[in-house]
Amino acid sequence: MKKKCTFRCMLREIVSTLVLLFIVSMVFNYIRKPEVNEDIYRLELTDIKGQSLKMYSYAKEPLIVHFWATWCPTCKLEASNIETISQKNNVISIAVNSGSNEEILAYMEKRNLTYSVINDSSGALAKKFGIEAYPTTLIYDRDGKLKFTEVGYSTTLGLQARVKLSN
Repeated sequence: MKKKCTFRCMLREIVSTLVLLFIVSMVFNYIRKPEVNEDIYRLELTDIKGQSLKMYSYAKEPLIVHFWATWCPTCKLEASNIETISQKNNVISIAVNSGSNEEILAYMEKRNLTYSVINDSSGALAKKFGIEAYPTTLIYDRDGKLKFTEVGYSTTLGLQARVKLSN
């Protein structure tokens, strides 16, 4: 005689599946985590609007550096999370192999995204940081140390928690 699955049984299955997915995603995150040896604070970059960004000016507060691409489906899903976190935090995003400044600016405007974007049209900056998967988010603490590296989709809540832990 088969036992009928109750609401409690289904809830337990859903929770255990979510926990398993979380564990698998953390393992993949660890495996794909880049070996970052570059000092972000030594760089002076120019954003897609032509403004100079002296990275050392961010050295005394948490900084989020977000590598993404316009052609990346996960990056498109995550963009609103980055927008939300950028409203109260320093966010520098780096668009990798995503076209001209004008194309990236049009992409940003179409999606109502306002955070700073550096155009890494050749992928040289991503290579310098060892970034091989998109999106990848680096979170630096107020002492300029890399505290967290997230490869793949990040929720707004997850980003906020990591920034809070970086204070």
